[in-house]
Amino acid sequence: MDSHGADHAVVVGAGMAGLLAAAVASRHYGRVTVVERDALAGRGDRRGVPQGRQAHDMLARGHQIVEELLPGITAQLEAEGAPRGDAGQNARWIISGGPLPRVRTGLDVVPATRALRESLVRERVGALPGVTLLDRTGVVRPVAGDDGATVTGVVCEAGEGEFTLDADLVVDTAGRGSRTGAWLRELGCSRPEEERRRIDVNYVTCHYRTPEEAFGGDVSINVMATPEVPRGASCQRVEGGRTVLTVYGILGERPPTDPEALLDFTKSLPTRDVHEVIETSTPLSEPVRYSFPANLRRRYERLEEFPRGLLVLGDALCSTNPRYGQGMTVAAQSALVLGEHLERDPRPEPLGFFRDLAARVVDGVWETTVVTDLSYPGVEGERTEQVLWMHHFFLRVLAAAEQDPEVALAVIRACTLVDTFESLAEPHVMAAVERHGGPL
Repeated sequence: MDSHGADHAVVVGAGMAGLLAAAVASRHYGRVTVVERDALAGRGDRRGVPQGRQAHDMLARGHQIVEELLPGITAQLEAEGAPRGDAGQNARWIISGGPLPRVRTGLDVVPATRALRESLVRERVGALPGVTLLDRTGVVRPVAGDDGATVTGVVCEAGEGEFTLDADLVVDTAGRGSRTGAWLRELGCSRPEEERRRIDVNYVTCHYRTPEEAFGGDVSINVMATPEVPRGASCQRVEGGRTVLTVYGILGERPPTDPEALLDFTKSLPTRDVHEVIETSTPLSEPVRYSFPANLRRRYERLEEFPRGLLVLGDALCSTNPRYGQGMTVAAQSALVLGEHLERDPRPEPLGFFRDLAARVVDGVWETTVVTDLSYPGVEGERTEQVLWMHHFFLRVLAAAEQDPEVALAVIRACTLVDTFESLAEPHVMAAVERHGGPL
């Protein structure tokens, strides 16, 4: 505990956002309790995470942050059998129908199942001084102080009934099902505006045994859907010598759950890279479906009042199209912002925190996701002059990236959130783009 001398923080939810928030909070609080409704024993998929079996990306910036917070975690993943490679040399990127050239990035990509990655992070966070993981326990409601404007704890429910945890700070990372909006009403505050952007993504995932040579030295193959072919896939080598294939369709495209039909579906992707791997593979599981209806953002930063002692992070605040693989990395970036605010005040002013988090992390991811999704004709939303120009700009950049390693490097750094997407407009990138297609 640092000089602030803060006593107790409660984190609601033991997903990646909650665990990393707890890791940061443990640097500023004597005690941190992570409350999770699921059972946390073992390394299997959690019941409350129906998307857990799908392929999950921890982008390069996320790897950097988790390694900073929990030194040695990358080596632990490798020791468990997760392969490690360079994000440009050993990951195949097919973003607009054609592959990007190989380029050394110096950025790690370490594919692993969500169950393994989350369990290793959970074990490390649970071993931090003062941290307690309280599973099979739900949070019923917050407790307000006498002034009604400060949260001083939470009422929890477990097998033996209800009990109260006093807290100087409560951090809600309970995902899209977060109840903070309802809690605000109970405390006499306004709920945040909710912004939803329908995208209707359908996923199917299957695990395989694949000859290692089938990947040609790569650890992952990322085939992004395009407006012309609204189908994509993530094909990853993971621990245990397995391959995880997740295929998806956008706006009503529904991949099949029959293994043979699934193999045929991979033929219809923008390239045959994934099909060539899967046709040499043996299924180890039944294909499993998951659906993601809409991007969701809760605009806490636009509220005029919010109780002190309560913050919101992760999917509870913003949940975007998972085909971009940004969720866990945004959670890691958000944990760093939380740490900076805790350094200044162990009970941060919430609206200042939400506005800072929006400006530094959430706005860029949300706006890029929404703009990119609007390139699909069936996605509802206003296509302003600026949006149409952005579509033209991204197409030009991606076309140049398929020919120019310098542009490819810039694209990979932006797609892995090491750099912002605004970095693609830097002069050296723009000059390279214009070399391959004339003035923008």
